[in-house]
This record gives sequence, C-alpha cells and structure tokens, in this order.
Amino acid sequence: MKTFIVGNWKLNFNVGEASIYLHKLQKKLPNYRDIEVVVAPSTIAIQPLSLQIDRHKMKLAAQNAFYRDYGSYSGETSFSQLRGVVDYCIIGHSERRYIFGENDKDITKKVEAAIRNKITPILCIGETESERAFNETSDVIRDQLLGGLRDVSEEDISKVIIAYEPVWALSNGKNSKLASPDEVSDAVKLIRKTLEELYGKKAAEEVAILFGGNVRPSNAGGYLTVPGVNGIMVGGASLILSEFTDIIEIAKRVRS
Repeated sequence: MKTFIVGNWKLNFNVGEASIYLHKLQKKLPNYRDIEVVVAPSTIAIQPLSLQIDRHKMKLAAQNAFYRDYGSYSGETSFSQLRGVVDYCIIGHSERRYIFGENDKDITKKVEAAIRNKITPILCIGETESERAFNETSDVIRDQLLGGLRDVSEEDISKVIIAYEPVWALSNGKNSKLASPDEVSDAVKLIRKTLEELYGKKAAEEVAILFGGNVRPSNAGGYLTVPGVNGIMVGGASLILSEFTDIIEIAKRVRS
C-alpha cells in the first residue's frame, strides 16, 4: 500500500497563488512510486489546477462536494461534475460537521456519491475535546465510522480512505495540543477492529487509514511510524512549501 500525504489547503490561496504554489511544488517533487501526494485546493481553483498538475507526481482532491449529481441546488458542486477532474474528495471533515452542520446522513450520501462517480472518498472521523474528556472517544469513532460507511458494500470498502482527525488536536491558531503516537495507535486499532467487524479481516487490512492533527515536519515521522497508519493529512504545513516538501521527504525515509 502507498503512503498518502494529503495537503488540505482549506480556504487559502486564490487561483493565481494556488497555481504558483503548485508549479513550485511540482518542480521539487520526483516521481514517487510508493508515495501518493495529494493536494486539496478550494473549489474555484480545482479546474485550472487540473490542467496544470502533473498526475505522475501528485493528485487533486476536492475539499467537499454535494451528493446529488444534478438539480436545483444553487452554489453546490456535485461529485459528477468533479468526476475526471479530481481523484479524491475529503468528506466529513470536522469543519463540515461542526461549522456547517453536516450529519451522518449527509456524509453517508456523500461517500456513496463519491464511489458512484469513481472518486475516492477520504472519510474524516474524530472526537472533540469534550467528548474525549467524557471518555466518549470510542463511541464517537464507531458511530462516525458506521454512519459514514452505512451504504458502502464489502466490494467497495477498499475504495474508501479513513482519516482519523481528533478535533481537539487540530490547529486553529490557538490550539497547541498534539495527539501522541500512542493515542493515534489506540484510535487506529479501534478503526481496524470496527472495519473487521463490518467487512472481515482481509478487507479491514486493505483500507488505508490516515492521521491528521497539527502535523508538522517535527512530528510527521512519529505519526507515520505508528503501526496501521498509512499516511497523514496536513493542514497549515501544506501551505508552506518547505514544510510540505520536508514532510513528503520524511515519508519517503520512513518507507525506506
């Protein structure tokens, strides 16, 4: 299985800035066989970057999409419109859940729509600080996993990537908390166990699981060496060229 390095640019970079950054990034990257570098620009930049990107070096992801393929849904972008433009889509990110009010029903439909349109869903799950304080981590992980995968068949589960992103460890400008490798390991074991209960041992082992939570060059190696972790989701550090390329190089060294 490849190691996935996913840079989520969130609401940063206009189209011109995104194009310049991508150009610089591609110049620094070789063609990796065992590292899948993915960048997720804002929706307005996806189409122009799709014409610029070297798909031998990296892939594009959407940060969000709507589960209907077409219709009267002003302001939305459908998975069918993104088909052939992006390879991945981030679904269920905590910011979508807690700022925009997406629930498990919405996320279930988005995962199904992604698979239907040949786009790999990156399903994000993770507990808040208060949920962790009340020892609800296991329940939240299981509930969000079961909710997101409700309509995913055994045949399709290998087409899904799971990203564990504890909300309390995400950088928001004020939060400096970090998840320890042991905490990440416990969550990954629970995710694998739940997947095994749903789809069987072999299928559970074939699902890629990523970690995201204030990932920097200083801690990326520690997270990438956690057993069962197949990659990382990078937020703020993915906007800084030197930090993002350092993280990619660390992933390469860990693979070696």
